[in-house]
Amino acid sequence: MMTTTKPRIKIEFNYPSRVFNKHIYDKLTDYDTFTEVHYGGASSGKSHGVIQKVVFKACQDWKYPRKVLFLRKVGATVYDSIFEDVKQCLETWKLLDKCKVNNSAYRIELPNGAQFIFKGLDNPEKIKSIKGISDVVMEEASEFTLDDYTQLTLRLRDKKHKKRQIFLMFNPVSKANWVYNAFFIKTPKNTVVYQTTYKDNRFLDDITRENIEELASRNEAYYKIYALGEFATLDKLVFPKYEKRLLNPSEWDHLPAYFGLDYGFINDPSAFLHVRIDDQNRKLYVVEEYVRKGLTNDKIAEAIKSLGYAKEPIRADSAEKKSNQELRNSGIPRVIDVQKGPGSVMQGIQYLLQFDWVVDERCVKLIEELENYTWKKDKKTNEYINEPVDSYNHCIDAIRYALQDRILQSKSVQERMKNASYYFGR
Repeated sequence: MMTTTKPRIKIEFNYPSRVFNKHIYDKLTDYDTFTEVHYGGASSGKSHGVIQKVVFKACQDWKYPRKVLFLRKVGATVYDSIFEDVKQCLETWKLLDKCKVNNSAYRIELPNGAQFIFKGLDNPEKIKSIKGISDVVMEEASEFTLDDYTQLTLRLRDKKHKKRQIFLMFNPVSKANWVYNAFFIKTPKNTVVYQTTYKDNRFLDDITRENIEELASRNEAYYKIYALGEFATLDKLVFPKYEKRLLNPSEWDHLPAYFGLDYGFINDPSAFLHVRIDDQNRKLYVVEEYVRKGLTNDKIAEAIKSLGYAKEPIRADSAEKKSNQELRNSGIPRVIDVQKGPGSVMQGIQYLLQFDWVVDERCVKLIEELENYTWKKDKKTNEYINEPVDSYNHCIDAIRYALQDRILQSKSVQERMKNASYYFGR
C-alpha cells in the first residue's frame, strides 16, 4: 500500500518593521552567533522578540526544515508559557491555522515541515531521544543549570542544519546564579549578549509601564532587577548554604511531611511548598513547589488537589483568613491559619538555619529566592542588621508556615530552659 506525504509549502511573507521591537528587527536575520543571550527587565519584550526571530528563521528553510526545541526547566510550566506564546505569534502572523498543532504532545509542525517541540528539562534524559535539533530556546534560563546548558549545546550537532543556535532569555537575578559566571564575567567565544528594559518595548501599555516605574519607590531591589534589568548585588545571604540536586523520593518519602501556603496575586506569586524533615541528620528537604502569579483561590484549590495533597494539613498565611476559608469550602478541609506576631519572621529564620537544606533542583522559584534573600543594611553605618530585606521570600515564608508548630515548640522549649536556668541560678 502506497503512502503519500503532504507536500511542504514554502512560507513567504514580508512583515513590516512595525510588528517588531527595534532591538529584534535589527537582528532578525542575523544567525551567525551560536549563543544568543537575551536578558533584562520585566516586560522588555525579550522573550516575545526571541520567539519572533526563531519563528521567522524556521519559516525561511524549506529544503532542510528546522527542528526547534523550546524548553522550560519544569515541564508543568511549558503549556501556559512558551507554548502559548509561540501559538500566539503564529496566530498574529496568520500561520496557526496552516500548522499542525498537537496540544497534548506540545508539538507544532509548520507548513514548510519545520517542527517546534516543547519540553521541560525536569530530567535531562527526556531530550536524549530527540534527534536532528537545529535550534534550542531556553526560556527563564536562570532556572536551568550550567550542566543543562552544556548538554544542550552538545545536542546541536546535526550538520545538515546550518546556522545552528541556542537562545537564552531571563531576568537577571543574583550574581550567584550560573548565568552571571557563564556569560558576564567574561563573554565566551561565539556568544552575544543583549540587554533590554521596558523602555525598549514600544508595545507596552501605559498601566504596565507605570506599575514597573512605581517599583522605584516601593522596592529598590526589585526595581533594579525588574525595571532596569540589572543583576542584584551579592549582599549577605540569609541562607548562604544549601545543596541543590535532583532528589530521589527514596531519600525523603519515609520522613514526616509538612505543607505551607503563602498567598499572592498580581505582583507577587502564591507559593505552595512541600517540605520533609530529617531530625536525626538535621536535614530539611524541599521536595516540591507550586508557584504562580494571578491565581484565584479556586485555582489554588485545583492545584493542591491535582498535586494530591487535598487531605493534608496545610498551614497558610493567617492574614488571608477569608482565603483560607474559601479553600476549605473548595475541598481542602485541613487548612490551618498560622499564628503571626512580632518577631515571628526572625524566630522562623533562626529555626530554619539549624538545618542543612537539600533542595530539589526543580524548585526553581525557591532557588531564586535563596540566591537573593539578604539581610538589611543600616544606611547610616553600612552594617548588616538582624532583619531580612522584605523581598524574595514567598517560598521561604511558605516553608516557615509549614513548620510553624515545630518553630513554636522550639521557642517554648527555649523559654522553659531559659526560665529554668534563671531559677536555678538565683
